[in-house]
Amino acid sequence: MAKNKNAIASVLSFEKKLVPSDGYLYGTTWESRNEVTALTLTEKSVRGTISNREKPAVANDPLKLNAKIEKPNLQRVDSCSLLPYQDTLKLQFTLKILGGVQKPSACNNADFKQSYGVAVASYIQQHGFVELAKRYATNIANARFLWRNRVGAEYLLVQVNALNEDSKQSWEFDATQIPLRNFSYQSDDITSLSKRIADTLASEDQFLMLEVICFAKVGKAQEVYPSEELVLDKSNSKEKKSKILYSNNGIAAMHTQKIGNALRTVDTWYPEFSDPETSAGPIAIEPYGAVTNLGKAFRTPKDKQDFYSFFDAFALGEKLARVEDEHYVMATLIRGGVFGASDKE
Repeated sequence: MAKNKNAIASVLSFEKKLVPSDGYLYGTTWESRNEVTALTLTEKSVRGTISNREKPAVANDPLKLNAKIEKPNLQRVDSCSLLPYQDTLKLQFTLKILGGVQKPSACNNADFKQSYGVAVASYIQQHGFVELAKRYATNIANARFLWRNRVGAEYLLVQVNALNEDSKQSWEFDATQIPLRNFSYQSDDITSLSKRIADTLASEDQFLMLEVICFAKVGKAQEVYPSEELVLDKSNSKEKKSKILYSNNGIAAMHTQKIGNALRTVDTWYPEFSDPETSAGPIAIEPYGAVTNLGKAFRTPKDKQDFYSFFDAFALGEKLARVEDEHYVMATLIRGGVFGASDKE
């Protein structure tokens, strides 16, 4: 078969195989975790100060600088907090795991589709998604999906329930004992959960429905952090809120994208990971290794470490230099996306 770019399908897409719901936030107490109340958003009007770095023309002119920094910084913002008697945040979401990565959801090249199917079948036969499933299970067990809510939590308890009628099962984890910067932690429960995930991913049409419930003891009446909405409409910004938090049906919540990003934060195979000066720790699976809050892409076409450099060879039957690169390719396909090669120069 042809080993060239023209052999890559110009129409090629994959559905994501890890499908989380929104994460809903509730308040409770650690001693009575079954008694919960839905958390709602509160609007605040605050009087702050001007603290951003000014342009040289202003910073070097004392009159202009003083006139600007003496003005109050008036803001309307959303906030979310536990009630005065509550010390524990409950976050709950569901996660659907799908099989069928062997077949693209759209592909307009029959030869490529056949070649890709052979490559994936070989990967499943050799590796069976064992490594990836362990990493996904670890990110569930260590409560990485709490993001900022995880910082400063005294206790972290994660409960996972498989909801499939024919194969119900439950697991429980002390997330404080499971590290965020590596995937070396081992336990019988993580092994068991990993096997369920791996078996589903390797299947052609099975699914696994998980319910994830996390309790984080953060302190009485403490502020908690739902997802923040991106404010795209800047018109009349002085009259609008400068921070808008996310809620669903009146309940403070976290975006599916934010939970999904945490679950697929499994990439420790990028070149800079082992460099203590430039490493960002595990990063989310992305075609170019983009980490937006750092303003950096850790996998670039220039270095031939991006998804497309590996995928084009892998899908056309070539053997990649490292098994870790194969893991990365398959993790990106599980992420899903549109990966067709344009036929235009």
